[in-house]
Amino acid sequence: MKRIIESDETSGFDAMLGEKVTLFCGIYIYTGVLSGVNDDHLELSEPKLVYETGELANEDWKDAQRLPSPWRVMRQGIESWGPAKC
Repeated sequence: MKRIIESDETSGFDAMLGEKVTLFCGIYIYTGVLSGVNDDHLELSEPKLVYETGELANEDWKDAQRLPSPWRVMRQGIESWGPAKC
């Protein structure tokens, strides 16, 4: 089987530094600007804790509350993540 393989030095969380991201964790959803990455945790600036998403296709969260900045989330608690919608 042939496959196309590309090498990218910046991938995963490193590639999203400075971008708005959403982190889906076991209980909570966090969103904000990814401002730091290390082996143990991610650091968010302009962080929010999402209590109610509403329709995920909508531009804004139904209920998202600001957290103190910066906010740190342990990497081991993240189940999925991607670009933030707001």
